[in-house]
Amino acid sequence: MSHPDRLARNSIDGGRIIYAVDTSKIVSLRFPTFWFEPTPQGLFMLQVAFGQSKYYSDNLAENIKRGVRQKLRRGEWLAKAPFGYTNNPKTRNIEPDAVKSRIIVRAYEEYAKGTYTLVSMAQFLADHNVTTKAGTPLGKASVKRILTNRAYLGFTKHHDEYFPGSFAPILSPRQFEAVQKILASREHKRKVRGKHDFPFANLFRCAECGGMFTAQWCTGKSGGRYRYYRCTKKKGNCGARYLREDLLANQIKERLQTISLPDRYTGWMLNKIGEWEREETATNGSEIQNLSSEIKASEERMDKLVSTYLDGDIPKPTYLTKKDALMRSAAALQEKKKDFERGRKNWVEPLREWILDTKQALVLGSSDNLHEISNFVRKVGTNPTIQSKSMHFRASPPSENTARLRAEMHRALAFAGLGSELNPDEVSFCGDILTFARTFYEQQP
Repeated sequence: MSHPDRLARNSIDGGRIIYAVDTSKIVSLRFPTFWFEPTPQGLFMLQVAFGQSKYYSDNLAENIKRGVRQKLRRGEWLAKAPFGYTNNPKTRNIEPDAVKSRIIVRAYEEYAKGTYTLVSMAQFLADHNVTTKAGTPLGKASVKRILTNRAYLGFTKHHDEYFPGSFAPILSPRQFEAVQKILASREHKRKVRGKHDFPFANLFRCAECGGMFTAQWCTGKSGGRYRYYRCTKKKGNCGARYLREDLLANQIKERLQTISLPDRYTGWMLNKIGEWEREETATNGSEIQNLSSEIKASEERMDKLVSTYLDGDIPKPTYLTKKDALMRSAAALQEKKKDFERGRKNWVEPLREWILDTKQALVLGSSDNLHEISNFVRKVGTNPTIQSKSMHFRASPPSENTARLRAEMHRALAFAGLGSELNPDEVSFCGDILTFARTFYEQQP
């Protein structure tokens, strides 16, 4: 190589070479006009050379882009002339070829009659010596490119965008549009295979082998089409049987009903949470105010201690001991204040969200929107499995406690209250559920 700038025209290549020098993989570089040794001065000079090469490369790219923009403003063709044109070195533009341009016009006129296909047009062009380098007829894609090339209208192209050209067109707009109509009428939309709509796919695991449950369509004896879920059996032989989608959906709905609560109960709970929140805000507000006062007092004691030390009234060991105690005390007060400030977020919002989930479970328990049901199970359920054609999944401890209390209190489960006010049994039932849930979320980190 004649110069180090040939090694690195971008920052990545230069960085790799510098790293190779640092790791002693390269110990010497010599060029006719430059030499390098692995010393701090040599590394610096090498980086300077690489920086100059990067500048040269970036400047060259900018000049080329500027030249392209100028050619586009003048309407000049930027690259090799398309078939039917020839490059003119004197004008630095293209001009219609005397023979090939007539072939293009003839091809458009013949195709506009509607009697040619792309294959027969390829043969027509081959009869006029327009072939591939191997002498065979052009492919259909090549023929279509010729029949849709806007350069024949006098347009120049750059980055899939057309601009007005300053060269002579070969075709008139009428000839070009006539061919486009024929092509558009013969186009066939590509058939896109639709995706299967299996809402519970990749949701459940097989309890026997641990493999995922997938889904497929099956045709019944009477000709009906059904969606079934089955074990993929990718982890070995498995005896899990198929489970029809409607039966699986019914099992999920029954499970959601056990962890759901009606609007009357959730409304009472949300109001109760509002009361707790207001009480805690008032309590925390006074506590936070007291902590702020203590923190301010601690800061004043610290300032006084520093002033006393600077005045020389206490020795340095005593000063350091008292300062350390004050700093640890202030840190403890700040942490306690932060705990009170974020205490509401630690349990109120998760508890409120859980109650809203119980409302949604009631709605989805009678819904036919399987995708919403699937998304909800993914949100609230853990370890969803299928065993012996039966679905199982665990919910959060508050939800499991709700299901247990519902199973124990059949009278409360009837939800027979007609008025907006809850009777004492219902209040007790909701209170037990809410107290358990609050205790759970208060204990979460």
